[in-house]
Formats: sequence, structure tokens, C-alpha cells
Amino acid sequence: MARTYRALAALLSYPTEALQAAMSEIAQVLADDGIIAAPQLPAICAFLNEMAAADIYDLQERYVALFDRSRTLSLHLFEHIHGESRDRGQAMADLITLYQQHGLEMAIDELPDFLPLFLEFLSLLPEAEARTMLTEPAGILRALTDRLAARNTGYMTVMAALADIAAAPMMAMSDIPEEDPDDLEAMDAAWEEAAVSFGPGEAVDACGAERLRNQIRAGQRDARQNPDCSAPSRDTAAA
Repeated sequence: MARTYRALAALLSYPTEALQAAMSEIAQVLADDGIIAAPQLPAICAFLNEMAAADIYDLQERYVALFDRSRTLSLHLFEHIHGESRDRGQAMADLITLYQQHGLEMAIDELPDFLPLFLEFLSLLPEAEARTMLTEPAGILRALTDRLAARNTGYMTVMAALADIAAAPMMAMSDIPEEDPDDLEAMDAAWEEAAVSFGPGEAVDACGAERLRNQIRAGQRDARQNPDCSAPSRDTAAA
């Protein structure tokens, strides 16, 4: 389980030549661990072969276009729940504390809700606890899967595997409605965000997995109740 989470974290990270070189190792890990359903493996392996053979600059350009230029495909989980509200700041502070309690050190430029980093954290947990934690953003994982499928990208196979491990519902939504990818002015306006502020919150001792889960559940419930939400249309190497 731990190796599978690290492998999937690697595949959702910014592509590098080192990552390309690790594709065969990642494929072996996914096959050996048996966490991902067997019918999903051929599609994932085809994506791994595509990444291994592609020009690294093309891979990096595609990654940025998908995940950095579109809020609806953001790999920052709390973006889909809290946006830039104060709730997001407190949720991220809680998540940082949770990481520290399990010995996970973040890079200075990392945000804790980045999905690959969250997967690295899950790799440190016992299997049952890791699965339980992954179910909390399950709806977001399914929404990302559907939106990646609509863009006909192999990253969909990786996100679909995560959504299935999380037992995500077949139809889900994030709090971020779809945008027109050609409307650059609207996209730029959407990304004019204030810096995340870690304001005063509850005592550190109150920070933990349960409060984090409650925040994710509350955010997803608000998204389902928001009439403006539209239903989607359907780097680390593995150790």
C-alpha cells in the first residue's frame, strides 16, 4: 500500500527525466502491490509507456496546461472546498500539524493540500487508516477523474485508480464550476487570489485527522448544496 501511494504521488507530480526513468519501476510496484484493480492496470501501463517515450518538455508543458492553468483541475484539494476563505487557512494549518505528527517534513515552497504530498503522507500510515483518510476527498477525486477524462488525457487513469481506492461515487462535483479553457481573461481573474493566511485558530492539540475530516465533509456538503455548482462532464519516484 505504501509503495502504491508513493508511485501514484510520483505520477501526479511535475514530470522530470528522473521520473521518466522510473516508469518501469513504478509499473512493477503497481502490479506487485495489487491495490489497483487488475482491469485498470493495462490503461495505467499504457500511460506510463507514453510518459517514458515522450519529450520531457512536452510532458512538462502538458502538465502545466492541465493542472496549473485550470482551477477545475487543481491538485490542491482545499481549492475545491474552501477556495480562499479563512476556513482553508485553518484546514491547511491542521494538515501541516498532522504531517508533522507523523514525521513528514514539507519543502518550504509546498502547500499541504497538494495531492501528491497528501499521498506521501498516506504512505506513512497503516493501511486501514490510509484508506479511511483517502475516502474523505473521494468526491473531489471522482470529479477530477471525470474532468480529466473529458480532456482525453492519460492522467485520468491515475486519478481513476485513486478514486476507486477511495470508493468514490460515480458522479461527484467540486466547488469549482467548469470554465472555458479559451477564456484567458476569465482564467487570469480567477487566479487573482490573496496569499493563504494561517490566522488564529484552535489550539494545536485540537488539530488532528478528525477535525480535518469534518472540514472536508462540510466543504463537500456545501458544494452539493450550492446551485451554481455544475456536475462534471464526465515529483517523487516510487520506492
